Amino acid sequence: MLYQNQTPLIDALKTSISRPHTPFYTPGHKRGVGISPILKDLLGEKVFKSDLTELEELDNLFTPESAILAAQELAADAFGAEKTYFLVNGSTCGIEAAIMATCSMGEKIILPRNIHSSVISGLVLSGAIPIFIYPEYDEHLDIAHGIKLEDLKLTLSQHPDAKAVLMIHPTYYGVCGDLKSIAKITHEYNIPLILDEAHGAHFAFHPHLPTSALAAGADITIQSIHKTLAAMTQASMLHIQGNRINIDRLNKSLQLVQSTSPSFVLLASLDAARQQMAMNGESLMFETLYLASLARRKINKISGLSVLDIPENKHSSFFELDTTRLTVNVTQLGITGFAAEDFINENGLTPEFSSLHNLIFIISLGNNKSDIEILVETLKNLSQIKNLTNQYQLCKYKNHDIIKGSLCISPREAFFADTETLPLEKTFNRICAENICPYPPGIPVLMAGELITKPAIEYLQQISLLGGVISGCADASLHSIKVIKNPSQVQESTVKSVFIQDI
Repeated sequence: MLYQNQTPLIDALKTSISRPHTPFYTPGHKRGVGISPILKDLLGEKVFKSDLTELEELDNLFTPESAILAAQELAADAFGAEKTYFLVNGSTCGIEAAIMATCSMGEKIILPRNIHSSVISGLVLSGAIPIFIYPEYDEHLDIAHGIKLEDLKLTLSQHPDAKAVLMIHPTYYGVCGDLKSIAKITHEYNIPLILDEAHGAHFAFHPHLPTSALAAGADITIQSIHKTLAAMTQASMLHIQGNRINIDRLNKSLQLVQSTSPSFVLLASLDAARQQMAMNGESLMFETLYLASLARRKINKISGLSVLDIPENKHSSFFELDTTRLTVNVTQLGITGFAAEDFINENGLTPEFSSLHNLIFIISLGNNKSDIEILVETLKNLSQIKNLTNQYQLCKYKNHDIIKGSLCISPREAFFADTETLPLEKTFNRICAENICPYPPGIPVLMAGELITKPAIEYLQQISLLGGVISGCADASLHSIKVIKNPSQVQESTVKSVFIQDI
């Protein structure tokens, strides 16, 4: 029987720290003795005593037998999985491993086009061929939601040889699709459903939150415990259930993308976060939901602002909403989200991120009522400043229109192809060799292997002009872009193996 009040990894660390011995092992700072005084002054001394290697009493991440194994078993029980893996390279490595564990070179995987850049890394590593479904688009907010069930059914019927389906749950804006139906449709083809649940680690701990991926029937889900719960940054988990995942292949895949020198500070934070949620999760989420509801009501009363809410007639692409995430639309103020972020940053408030139309705030168990009061008061002050930027004059392209690019070669082929850097004006209709995206949220506008279009470039330029950050390209100024060097040769040899789903 498992007792969720236990913390086996933390207990093992305490034992190791208190054991008198002279260290002749890594890391080189020797339990903090050699740490730079500057860093010690910033972080204190105690954390470095826990920064240990895989000593006998601390177990091994790849072949756990004691403390790590016990901690992972407790996590599986708490989150509703059959088996759980701790991740120290973030959800990125879990997503990469999940794709590699289910798809081999040249095999198809069905996924929405608004994927995170980590999914593209998984496509490169595995050699899988993406079959894109374009998500439903909210033109008023200029954001993509989930996919329609009929689109998934059609795509699977057109590509019955696909090896997996990957979905996002929730989106960066907190939107969740009809995941139970998605799982049911996917499993009719006896293939696994993979969930990028990076922002949904808290779902399992309160009935008023969206359905968790595991409860909906997902075969494998990856969660950034640090994003919405109380683990250290980069600490994540991968959960599995059922018999559609090859465990041996998953183990080998994780060994490829995880460090052989895992941080026990990160691992211990996963153990502590699990124990905290298993023991007090529902009450912590109740308080978090209350604060979010309070903020939502007050912000909706501010002239010119509105908070994203679930539609009255919910549909398969917008079926549930994580109400602890506030997407605040600022368009009625005549300003961009970027300009709004600059203002509130100057006034001591930092959002999760901004987009052309919105500010996004994450409310978690780390917030309190005072934070909400500051948030509301700052947004009230923002609403008094008119016309910082008129985005409608500056941005004429919608994200939905420009991401419907043409994939000419697979992401892996683009990654390994010879490239050249060209001035921006000479890149139109060439094959992109970079994943170029406004960040956050890290969703590429141009993906390696896609045809570069004029609307896509102009959209990125305007995002940059309005204050957004462009990442993924060698030249952040967008004066030049890397492209495939010999496009005609590449297309002749590869384009026949690439399938594009444009519903």
